[in-house]
Amino acid sequence: DVKILACKVGNFFLSTDAIIDSIEFCVAEGVSVANCSFGGMFFSQAEFDAFAEGGNAGLMFACAAGNYSMNNDITPFYPCSFDLECIVSVAATDRKDNLSSFTHTGEESVDLGAPGVDIYSSVADSDTSYELYDGTSMAAPHVAGVLALMRSIQPKWTNLQIREKLFSAVDYMENYEGMLAT
Repeated sequence: DVKILACKVGNFFLSTDAIIDSIEFCVAEGVSVANCSFGGMFFSQAEFDAFAEGGNAGLMFACAAGNYSMNNDITPFYPCSFDLECIVSVAATDRKDNLSSFTHTGEESVDLGAPGVDIYSSVADSDTSYELYDGTSMAAPHVAGVLALMRSIQPKWTNLQIREKLFSAVDYMENYEGMLAT
């Protein structure tokens, strides 16, 4: 009984208005988890406020950490760097659980890693077209799926309860020490 709602926030260039409208639409439709495979380095108070309002309404966001090999603790990448309990910031890992060479990191600002290298994904060429992709935009949907499963099991849990349970269940990787929060 899962429903997926697609909201377009831009092509190559993102629209702050479209992001805010999408969050408001998701809240109005009762969406509990959103995948945010987008980001940039410019802070927007209006966007921060929209994510905070979404979080207050019970919406959780799995956000791509970025693909420029940067440290988000030093150079924030938004929306994943918004300090909100409704946001889970996701780095990309490979098949051997190593952090990818391109992923953003941040001991304080990037929460966890998920598969983001050689991900088999659908493409718009046809209804049966698939290709391999790399990126934190491929990793964040894995976490959105886990968040959705958690919501289905514990629909009354707060964002903080789900976040804390998720973080307590990750596999500790010694080679991530100092690179990710969990």
